[in-house]
Amino acid sequence: MSVYQSIEIVVVLNNRDPTPISRTFRSIALGQVLSLCLCGTGISSQLLSNRGVNAPAAQSFTNYFLLCFVYCTALSCKAGEQGLLGVLRRRGLQYFLLALIDVEANYMIVYAYQFTNLTSVQLLDCSTIPMVLLLSWLFLSVRYLISHIIGVCICLIGIACLIWADILDEKGSIGGNHRVIGDLLCLGGAMLYAVANVSEEFLVKQHSRMEYLGMVGLFGSLISGVQLAVLEHKNLAQLDWSAATIGCFILFAVSMFVFYSLVTVVLQKTSALMFNLSTLTADFYSLLFGLFLFKDTFHYLYFVSFLVVVTGSVIYSIRETQRRDPNEPRRVCPCLFICCCCCDCCFEEVESTEGSLDVSPSPTVDPPTSIAMYVGQTDPRDCPIHGRRAASTLSNGTRYAESRH
Repeated sequence: MSVYQSIEIVVVLNNRDPTPISRTFRSIALGQVLSLCLCGTGISSQLLSNRGVNAPAAQSFTNYFLLCFVYCTALSCKAGEQGLLGVLRRRGLQYFLLALIDVEANYMIVYAYQFTNLTSVQLLDCSTIPMVLLLSWLFLSVRYLISHIIGVCICLIGIACLIWADILDEKGSIGGNHRVIGDLLCLGGAMLYAVANVSEEFLVKQHSRMEYLGMVGLFGSLISGVQLAVLEHKNLAQLDWSAATIGCFILFAVSMFVFYSLVTVVLQKTSALMFNLSTLTADFYSLLFGLFLFKDTFHYLYFVSFLVVVTGSVIYSIRETQRRDPNEPRRVCPCLFICCCCCDCCFEEVESTEGSLDVSPSPTVDPPTSIAMYVGQTDPRDCPIHGRRAASTLSNGTRYAESRH
């Protein structure tokens, strides 16, 4: 049995619609596993930092290499358009851009520790959530209910308790020089994480987890490898490769590999926002392990924060999010124009009843394809927003669109 098949068996879920209790329990349980994986990456990074190792690109490279080795190998065994070459030809550029965003987000967050403090980095979790809310509303046509907004607010209150506990313990007052640079790195990393999470949700629901993980692993290992060779080759050459140092690198790589593998399941079954809410408890686990490994002090607000965040996540996941009403006026067209290679296809007539992006899971049926019909020759092409389209130019300047489901 291959490694990929083993992971599939572990994370396989029922295709039937789950009850609210089952869906909530599953979302919270997977979220806590992801939080523990993030905790493992944080502990390994802190241990490496204590040993004087400053190589964020090298740490990321180990994770992307594992993803490439496992999932690209499995993807290359497929034939046709679903195989490695077919995916590279049709969607290679999209995955390259997404991998670039993901690699730089990871690099910026790790590098921010050189300039700022723990409190600022924890604020990253909070700043990612409203960005994911906005991007999901714009690009994935998600419509939130009052219960979802309440759940998000409760989660943010829980993180505020955690940060306040750090301030009371005077952890937040200790930081490096040029803290403004560190805060800007955190904010930039938060924006990149939000874009990456929403893009990942769209891709894994339209295509497959194996395809996403294989492509991100392939391009991520190339990008982080180049970054490693340019920026960190001298540091690695002077590094004392003791058993403890190698063990920390292995812990980071394995934790991130499991994290990336399970994130696609959470995004395929829930949403990018639910993923970000569930992993807020990673800060609590990191502080808990810090009591034993780094002799940190415990504050009762840590436990309060954990309970509040879990409560908010439960409230959010009780009811499923809604999709855009087909009759709702489009507000996203100017945004889609920026990232859509079809350009003019985003600007439809106001009276159009065509729905927005369909990001519901569809493992057996190809995603809906919109075909823009013009008088004259047609040129099929792949659009990251609309899928495969056929486009040409009208002689009289008028056009119409036909959606095929």
